[in-house]
Amino acid sequence: MSPAEAVAPPSCTVVVGLGRSGLGAARLLQARGETVVVIESADTPEHRALADQLQSEALAVRLGVPLSLEAFQDLPLPPAAVVVSPGIPWNHPVLEALRTRGVQVQGEIVPAWQASRDVPWIGITGTNGKTTVTCLVQHLLQQAGRDAPLCGNVGISAAEVVLQRRLEQGPRPDWLVVELSSYQIEAAPSVAPAIGVWTTLTPDHLERHGTLAAYRAIKRSLLERSRVRILNADDPDLRHHADSWDQAEWITAGPREALPAGLDPVLWIDGDDQVRGRQGPLFPASALAMPGAHNRQNLLLAVAVGLHAGLEPAVMEAACRCFPGVPHRLERLRSLKGITWFNDSKATNYDAAEVALRALEGPLVVLAGGQSKQGEAGAWLEQLRQRAAAVVLYGAARQEFAGLLESSGYGGVVKQEQDLEGAVALAATLAPALGCRGVLLSPACASFDQYTSFEARGDHFRRLVLALDTDS
Repeated sequence: MSPAEAVAPPSCTVVVGLGRSGLGAARLLQARGETVVVIESADTPEHRALADQLQSEALAVRLGVPLSLEAFQDLPLPPAAVVVSPGIPWNHPVLEALRTRGVQVQGEIVPAWQASRDVPWIGITGTNGKTTVTCLVQHLLQQAGRDAPLCGNVGISAAEVVLQRRLEQGPRPDWLVVELSSYQIEAAPSVAPAIGVWTTLTPDHLERHGTLAAYRAIKRSLLERSRVRILNADDPDLRHHADSWDQAEWITAGPREALPAGLDPVLWIDGDDQVRGRQGPLFPASALAMPGAHNRQNLLLAVAVGLHAGLEPAVMEAACRCFPGVPHRLERLRSLKGITWFNDSKATNYDAAEVALRALEGPLVVLAGGQSKQGEAGAWLEQLRQRAAAVVLYGAARQEFAGLLESSGYGGVVKQEQDLEGAVALAATLAPALGCRGVLLSPACASFDQYTSFEARGDHFRRLVLALDTDS
């Protein structure tokens, strides 16, 4: 048999996990003609029902199979590739062992990238701000008549979008707007967006990545592979490394003259509140009615993308004026007896919580707590001293945070509750008694002590706040 006639031995692709991203990847791979086996460590009634559904689609599923080398030795075909969800550490010993055996290990984002190479991707990453920028970019494109599904680390998985729009004969999108976490980026070194956006860089996920330098390198790798690179010059870490970029476009939410010499932004905001580019004014920055300097940075990052996508400034201004905002990110829930309640459940670290405090006028009652993370709390504590008349702590971190507040010299009221329900009830009493303007849930913590996600935490907070008695 000649080399051209040689046929590769039969093999399969193993998808690890029955989460949403794994499901999308498994279905997409099967639709592209690959033999797929899904393994899942859990074996609950819910997982069995899901496995039955997949098996009716001719997808093989094995429940109660933890991630181990033995799991791959007991397959009907040898694995040529293994697809993992973002929740599995990229340096997991089993994955490392598979690589040494020649098995291709990839993140769930890779099948979507491989199946959509003729659609330009807008890849958006950053420690904080990436979801707001992702949602605003999609909103600008859609309001301009572009077909631009949102996917990735927010909304639905990229694989689900590609499967629906390409392999089920749906229309070809003009763009894919993809939010990408560091977990997804490190597992997808082939993904090279047409436009890459980097919002911010502060210490986060260090329990996974080890060092800030390693975390930064992962984020940077996405931008280095992007054809157009858009970065936030107002972020101290990004600005500190600005001279290491030979090709990048920078934005600033202040005047261009305030940036260091040699850093020439493509967009900025002057004292007259106009978003300006090198060709002149575009539209008022106040068109985006979201509080905080960080949201002006988000605005300019999104507008920079819009200009590369061919959008007219007037169209982007109109789109900004009708942008509804993003749930769980300084989401205004209601005003009750002159006190405004804000849901910032997405603030899962000190830096994000500090940004939220800077965006609002005090005095405030702040709700904080959950599962604490590594990080530097100093700037967050300083903002609490300036803006919070009271801090209500709840969840697993409440005693740890109480110690931080005491050692920082915080002079306001500090109370502790076991859970969010108790914290909301107490805040509803404290806020009018202390003459506060608002109540802010900005946890500075992960949610996993009491919730499955920051969304679940924020949804619960919203329900609790909307159920408050207006007569109490």
